[in-house]
Amino acid sequence: MENEEQNKDIATKIAGDKYRSILTEEAENKDIHWRHGGPPIFDAVNKLFEEGRTKEWPKGSLEEAVQNAIKSWEMELSHKTHLRDFKTISPDKFKLFVNGREGLTGEEVLKLGSYNALLKTSLPEEYQPYYNAEEESFESSHDAFQSAFPRGFAWEVISVYSGPPVIAFKFRHWGYFEGPYKDHAPTGEMVQFFGLGILKVDESMRVEEVEIYYDPGELFAGLLKGTRHQDTAGTKSVDPKNTLKCPLTKMAKNG
Repeated sequence: MENEEQNKDIATKIAGDKYRSILTEEAENKDIHWRHGGPPIFDAVNKLFEEGRTKEWPKGSLEEAVQNAIKSWEMELSHKTHLRDFKTISPDKFKLFVNGREGLTGEEVLKLGSYNALLKTSLPEEYQPYYNAEEESFESSHDAFQSAFPRGFAWEVISVYSGPPVIAFKFRHWGYFEGPYKDHAPTGEMVQFFGLGILKVDESMRVEEVEIYYDPGELFAGLLKGTRHQDTAGTKSVDPKNTLKCPLTKMAKNG
């Protein structure tokens, strides 16, 4: 009886996620292959989002639609194992472009995971002891950031500049550094970064192409502030203010 009540509670939380409505349709779908055995629950990060967001968009607005679409896409990318189960993208056409580098297909992004896909860039050599996308797996990359941000890493739309079929927007990503990041102790401080995105969507609002522009140095500047463990004293140190600058960072901050 207790297990039945727990299952009902989980199903209610999944179906009640107002930012990822596709979970309501999929909660009972036995054909979907979930990475962790079943559909996820986002209570913690939803709470973080609601407490820390800077915008609250009107229901039915373009801004709300874009924000929820990205949250749903990230959910699918992190929790589904088969591209054919995705509802938010056009699998045969999908490409992700980050900071102007060569595009990744849907299958490539699914294999790499969201963190590796966004960080697979030309970071300076001195940053690589702290994150090297070539050496991180899907699981290790998610473990590292979930450890650093135990309440989750929230995401919001700041502005939308154009509507479909080409949607341009500005976003903010943030969390609280309350758990260890590799050899750095937590500071408890907010870590955030801003960026710009462009979505190309089809008539069903499924994404065909995503372009993301942001400065990864904004993320690592916060994570490298934490005190380092003594057993890694031989590792090359990094000044967290000496961050890699994406040419569009200034635009993202001031846009």
